[in-house]
Amino acid sequence: MNTLLLAQGLPIDETLSTYSDLAFRTSFGIYVLALIASLIYYAGFRVAKVSDRELVGAGGPGLTGSGLTESTSLTDTGDENRASAGSMRWARIAHLFVIVGFVFQATALVLRGLATDRFPWGNMYEFILGTTLLAMGAGLILLRKPALQVVWPFMLVPVLVLLFFGGTHLYSDAAPVVPALRSYWLPIHVSIIALGSGILLIPGVVSIMYLLRVWQPQGQEKGWGAPLTRPLPAAETLDRLAYRTTVIGFPIFGVGILLGAVWAESAWGRFWGWDPKETASFISWVLYAGYLHARATSGWGPKKAAWINIAGFAVLVFNLFFINIVVSGLHSYAGLN
Repeated sequence: MNTLLLAQGLPIDETLSTYSDLAFRTSFGIYVLALIASLIYYAGFRVAKVSDRELVGAGGPGLTGSGLTESTSLTDTGDENRASAGSMRWARIAHLFVIVGFVFQATALVLRGLATDRFPWGNMYEFILGTTLLAMGAGLILLRKPALQVVWPFMLVPVLVLLFFGGTHLYSDAAPVVPALRSYWLPIHVSIIALGSGILLIPGVVSIMYLLRVWQPQGQEKGWGAPLTRPLPAAETLDRLAYRTTVIGFPIFGVGILLGAVWAESAWGRFWGWDPKETASFISWVLYAGYLHARATSGWGPKKAAWINIAGFAVLVFNLFFINIVVSGLHSYAGLN
């Protein structure tokens, strides 16, 4: 295969490709260690009665200031979640593992791009690697407050599932992209879609946590679900985090769809053709728009809105896997060997 690629003027650096794969496997292993450390922290968490002002304050649903970076934290009030010193040590260890895993994952993606001398968005393996990288980067920014460290186990599980599936069933050797993807629109369109999808992973997870908290109200946990829900932040905190993160990710995802339509017009002579991937992307966009509308409308309530948010996330994941792998269409570039 290398001889053919050289003949085409598209050499592959096998050394960099090997190092990329090694960095990927290393990042996966470190994320597993981060999950273990975060679960130890989660299991050792002790909860006192939590104020509605925890972390995000008592403001309305809109963004205030920098959104998720209000100064209020666990150490600012006397009525909040508390963790033992030993448990907090595991939270710091988990956070350190996440940072190191993020660095190795970014290295894997960069080396894949250098090995192929192109932007590393050419197949499903690379897209999953990039999307989860951006999701973890968004998590490091948006979940840095002490009150939100308990989100990491819920965040790491889907990321590890995606990475495992991408690194096994969807893995592709480093190679040039198909001719249809040799366009300057590839890094523009796919990067923005990946960023929007990565950010939207967080509110999807947080909405699930919110429904768990509603099922087991704070201070009233009982039965088999009590150990699972007791460490969770206040329902208001989770609701606002999901809403504000969606406010960030939704327009980015929308711009990605819009730029994809522009690329489609250039490549196929039409802006929109209801291709399966285009249709699924549009449905997920409508669901997220519906969530934001429901969340801002008093008649719906945050619980119903959370279900819409989860539905949007489910369609997003369905679009990523089923549409790209199973359904045949103009966007069928999974790159499976």
